[in-house]
Amino acid sequence: MSPNPTRTRPAPGDLVPARTLTPVLGPELTLPDPGRTVHVQFRRFAGCPVCNLHLRSVAQRHEEIERAGIREVVFFHSPAEELREHVAHLPFAVVADPDKLLYAEFGVESHRRALLDPRGWHAIVGGVLRDAWRLLRGRGGLPATSQPAGRLGLPADFLITPEGRVAAAKYGEHVYDQWSVDELLALAAELGDGKVRASS
Repeated sequence: MSPNPTRTRPAPGDLVPARTLTPVLGPELTLPDPGRTVHVQFRRFAGCPVCNLHLRSVAQRHEEIERAGIREVVFFHSPAEELREHVAHLPFAVVADPDKLLYAEFGVESHRRALLDPRGWHAIVGGVLRDAWRLLRGRGGLPATSQPAGRLGLPADFLITPEGRVAAAKYGEHVYDQWSVDELLALAAELGDGKVRASS
């Protein structure tokens, strides 16, 4: 699916409707979180090697992220029962959105360039090799062969304030184009100084 120019994308300052979310593991949560800023990530499908590579870096620094006052919430467009085995080790909330309702609401797209852009190829190779090594050691599992919501999803990141405002947003241009943990922490520091960041 190519980007839809008529689709509205939330911009910094926009209000996000309040909702209750049910993670695939753990208790329900609210978005926005009245006690802290939420980093919302839109990823691809359960077992996606590139997603696994990125989320590993987030998990490794999760305590540092929490100390910065940020709560992680990650969306996948796979069913909850399929996600559970792939995300049970993650220290943050993962939410299934198999019908891509939240993806549509936040203007998160799919496109061929997700996989065709050379800037993402190193992550594809790295993710596949890492997951293959884990499989050889008897850890992890393969993604489902059929992906009803597709394999061409582009990542997206949002920072949402306790008041429900979008403080910063990023729409990825290829499969591995998302905020690094360092970028996330820098944005959180800017937010603490009262700044907001334009979408990119």
